[in-house]
Amino acid sequence: MEYEVVIGLEVHVQLKIKTKAFCGCSTEFGKPANTQVCPVCLGFPGSLPVLNKKALELAIKVGLALNCQIQKEIRFDRKNYFYPDLPKNYQISQYALPIALGGFLEIDLDENCKKNIGIRRLHLEEDAGKLIHTEKYSLVDFNRSGVALLEIVSEPQISSPHEAYNYLVNLKELLQYLEVSDCDMEKGSLRCDANISLKKKEDLKLGTKIELKNMNSFKAIKDALVYEIERQSSVLKKAKTLIQETRLWDAKQQKTFSMRTKEEAQDYRYFPEPDLVPFVLSEEEIQKIKQEIPELPQNKKQRFIKEYGLSYSEAKFIVSNKDLANYFEDCFSLYPQAKTVYNWIVGSLMAELNERKKEISRIELLPEEFTRLINQVEEKKLTQLKAKEILKKMLDTGESFSKIAQEESVEQISDEVMLNQIVQQVVKENPKSVEDYKAGKNNALMFLVGQVMRKTQKKANPQIVQGLLKEILDK
Repeated sequence: MEYEVVIGLEVHVQLKIKTKAFCGCSTEFGKPANTQVCPVCLGFPGSLPVLNKKALELAIKVGLALNCQIQKEIRFDRKNYFYPDLPKNYQISQYALPIALGGFLEIDLDENCKKNIGIRRLHLEEDAGKLIHTEKYSLVDFNRSGVALLEIVSEPQISSPHEAYNYLVNLKELLQYLEVSDCDMEKGSLRCDANISLKKKEDLKLGTKIELKNMNSFKAIKDALVYEIERQSSVLKKAKTLIQETRLWDAKQQKTFSMRTKEEAQDYRYFPEPDLVPFVLSEEEIQKIKQEIPELPQNKKQRFIKEYGLSYSEAKFIVSNKDLANYFEDCFSLYPQAKTVYNWIVGSLMAELNERKKEISRIELLPEEFTRLINQVEEKKLTQLKAKEILKKMLDTGESFSKIAQEESVEQISDEVMLNQIVQQVVKENPKSVEDYKAGKNNALMFLVGQVMRKTQKKANPQIVQGLLKEILDK
């Protein structure tokens, strides 16, 4: 490219706490409009905010996990602007003295390439309400107003939409491992604005910054950045000047359009929040929170590669979901064959979960029962086909493997004398398939194997069946 791409991301994370940032109203999602409000989050005169201690602790935890320097003195500020869903006409945020500064997030670009993306700052603020637009009018729901948000601002060190996507994926995994947010973009628990500019590679000064909003998935963010690179390149090549502005992404048209000229910090007239005193954090408090940080995704990924012999792509997939990684380790502790356990989880189990649209955290299948099923297959006591049937039934009914196996008499048939009789019968019943096999059509053999499996209710050992068929057909 003629131009160098410079991207910075601002991620807003709704913290997983039961009450709002500065009042005791519930944060439960999906309640009737304007039923979770009070004088504080509605901005009534004379109401006073009180900081949610849990929100502060979760913010510190994220800052530590992102290798930031936690600030010993923090302060809240008023960010002044008018919008219909902002009842106070200002937002309690942090400007001069945020919670954390100067960290980084390590991201994977591919198996052999990692990159540290700098974290400029991390601060707490309250959310605005939500506007619901119709053709004739707009309504406002203040249930979300005052919900605690954590804003994570990256340095402008992201150089492509691909990097931006990977940054967001890695950040989301980290936040879910810390259990500070469910990161559900559909519920608005995680939102992202992107700042993008283009400059000639020899230029030291950054180009005109454009802010992108209204992107409701990581893919949408990536698509919006791709489009904006093309748009800005086209403008610059025509020797025209870009205007610093905020643009909205239209997913249907797959393009951005102008919303407003971009505000600067001075436009918000920040000043210290007079109803909240500055807070001083002790080193003892910070260290106590640090002890609560679990093993994070990047470290877990490397451990899974080293300890379990998984490939990079296998470890990346299994670690991408904390519950999935825990389930894998629980299964491995009972059946220490990492590749076998991985293949069963990623193959048969995930297929069943996807069909049911269920997360692994919501199933009743205990690792003990799942590994018992795996063991029966590996010891040739159960066929793969029958095992998949039993797995389906275990997930549907919640019954144990032993109970289902006893009810259905599922043990694999490996007796060659018994199987030979069934094979002879199948050969006689399917002369057309026999002729197809002799004509070199290998699929005919698999058809005949399938007929034997059907007659034995999928209990026949397929390897023995295939061998017997070949022996008869090749004569």
